[in-house]
Amino acid sequence: MMKKVSNTTIQLAAQLFALLSMLVLFSVSVSAKTLDIYFIDVEGGAATLIVTPVGESILIDSGFPGERDAGRIARVARDVAKLKAIDHYVTTHWHRDHVGGIPQLAQLIPVKRYYDHGIPTALAQDILPELIDPYKKTTDGKNQTLKAGDEIKLRNGGPFPRLLLEIVAGSGVVKGEPAGSPQIRVCNADQKPVAEDKTDNANSLGFVLTFGGFRFFDGGDLTWNVENKLVCPRDLVGMVDVYQVDHHGADSSNNPSLVNRLKPRVAIIDNGPRKGGEVKTFATLKAAPGIEAIYQVHRNLATTANDNTMSGYIANEEENCNGNYIRLSVDEAARSYTVSIDAKQISRKYRVGSVRRN
Repeated sequence: MMKKVSNTTIQLAAQLFALLSMLVLFSVSVSAKTLDIYFIDVEGGAATLIVTPVGESILIDSGFPGERDAGRIARVARDVAKLKAIDHYVTTHWHRDHVGGIPQLAQLIPVKRYYDHGIPTALAQDILPELIDPYKKTTDGKNQTLKAGDEIKLRNGGPFPRLLLEIVAGSGVVKGEPAGSPQIRVCNADQKPVAEDKTDNANSLGFVLTFGGFRFFDGGDLTWNVENKLVCPRDLVGMVDVYQVDHHGADSSNNPSLVNRLKPRVAIIDNGPRKGGEVKTFATLKAAPGIEAIYQVHRNLATTANDNTMSGYIANEEENCNGNYIRLSVDEAARSYTVSIDAKQISRKYRVGSVRRN
């Protein structure tokens, strides 16, 4: 014979269920985190630290050789991002302002995995053996070569949108091209190629990071002709929310054919006080369809105020600076993001997506 369940028992069970549901929702809410990207000041080099909502980290480039840049990167990683290690380290190409800092950095914080576009067997004039040999020693032969079309596998899980980091350019070719494809490609009469770039800039790894609807493009130091191949004859990148301006904002890069197809809402220039952020590139960015804000790691002291963004969007105003970084944070639902200069207590919010673009 079945026992009759009292109304009091039913009410207690319902209350317990409601309480457990609230606890589950609370645990999800407190665990919700942002996708953070730090543009670290390495005085005109490159060091971009990405920290995913589940705490996985990717460092793109490591600045110049010496203690200064490695120290700045380690401080942001440990003290600001609260990391105990770098999970993935990517060298976009073999110039000293991109790979020089990694031997010192690896002594300050553990680095688990290394990636590059392939260690050169014969050194060109712009690739220095004093950079390659320490890199080989640091990686101990455990580096992985990336090519256009590859992905760096990132952890996905929890309530967060899917994360994807895809390489779209590397070793002078773009996604879908066979190795050794020519650097120059013309698709219409309006496109004007320049002389072939024989430096390692043209070999830079370029990637798109996708987090739900949020999209971020970093092309390393890609130059004019390879940038053009990313949109000619097919657009291989698409529109992005944030563009880390190629080659520190140098005029030999930032082909309008690419910038105008990216249609970034926000552009961030990792320039130095007297390197990058050049006049023609700044004009291209200001004219880009849908652009709302341009941020600079440094004020360019070699140009005029009209060729720099507004003061509140510049992390470091003086040549002798404190190495202030720029932080970008995408909310856990990938619906909006903020760009902040913590040292100036300045932060601005932007919407994710391409609805507003022309």
